[in-house]
Amino acid sequence: MTKNELIAAVADTSSLTKTDAAKAVEATFDIITGALKRGDEVKLIGFGTFKVANRAAREGRNPRTGQPVQIKASKAPKFSSGKGLKDAVNM
Repeated sequence: MTKNELIAAVADTSSLTKTDAAKAVEATFDIITGALKRGDEVKLIGFGTFKVANRAAREGRNPRTGQPVQIKASKAPKFSSGKGLKDAVNM
């Protein structure tokens, strides 16, 4: 499902216009992104949890040359699905 398909589905399900649905979807994404930038977790009971994981600096390899390359520390968004989502997918 693409973002436009998600917006259309939200509009159909909630009786919103596509413009209002697009604003709602964008606002949701912006709020989740902002919370993760601040280091907060976003817990949606029954759906899942968004959080930020810290990745330590490490040594990797250049796939072309095989030479060692230093990869700097970074942060990565993570999503853990909740029980309700897992149960819905496995039905």
